[in-house]
Amino acid sequence: MTGIVVLGSTNMDLVAYTARAPKLGETVTGREFVTVPGGKGANQAVAAARAGGSVAMIGAVGSDDFGTVLRHTLEASCVDTDLLRTAEGASGTAHIVVDDDGGNAIVVVPGANGTVTDLGPGDEALITTADALLLQLELPLSAVVAGAEAARRHGVRTVLTPAPAQPLPPELLAATDLLVPNEHEAAVLTGIADPRTAADALLRQVPEVVITLGRAGSLHASRTTEPLFVPAPQVTAVDTTAAGDTFVGALAVALVEGRPMPEALHWASTAAALCVQRPGASTSMPYRTEIEAS
Repeated sequence: MTGIVVLGSTNMDLVAYTARAPKLGETVTGREFVTVPGGKGANQAVAAARAGGSVAMIGAVGSDDFGTVLRHTLEASCVDTDLLRTAEGASGTAHIVVDDDGGNAIVVVPGANGTVTDLGPGDEALITTADALLLQLELPLSAVVAGAEAARRHGVRTVLTPAPAQPLPPELLAATDLLVPNEHEAAVLTGIADPRTAADALLRQVPEVVITLGRAGSLHASRTTEPLFVPAPQVTAVDTTAAGDTFVGALAVALVEGRPMPEALHWASTAAALCVQRPGASTSMPYRTEIEAS
């Protein structure tokens, strides 16, 4: 079993399915509405646990009904929630429109996630037990930096998903071992549209980068190896909402198991391909047996 700690968000996803997303000022008719437990942190935790990791979650849910469901969802996937706080008030929510091509547009309301501004009692001690710490940017940056710096102090590998895309403080970059942006996030961070060139620019700030390229695959670059492109399995997407988080969770499991990067990227791409063929976020993530069978 691999030891992974996730410091990140928990959200209830409020998902509307429609033929196409509305333009500004436009109203369209949807065909279905569902609520699905999600949030980038919780998604990565569930993805890693289903891929075979021993996973613990640091973050916060609200004192509302959504908070109860979010906590239960993590526990049902065997994620340790002992240090998942309950904050008075609303849980985080993500308002998602999914079109017929599987694409999505998302508005996130932080709720309880906004109360996680620093590490709490026991958080650093838990991080020291991990092989990897997974981070995203749906919590206040102060907490993300604190987590990354704690991991660096104790020799724990940090994997940062820079989403939602925003400028990253130098102290966070200095404590990041592996940065995993998608094409859009890499472009925001560097001002460079070409993924290969963007990866070269990012390597001036972090030692290792994986840029996810959607249905095209992924690009790995590091300061010590030649760039590596791994194509993704070609599938028909139903809902891409949690594909990136599934990729990161599965990648983290593969890497802390000691798999070489080409194999780890193929494993993560397979997990993401399985995910996009199903609707929903955490509900769409594959189990280890499914990934191995694909």
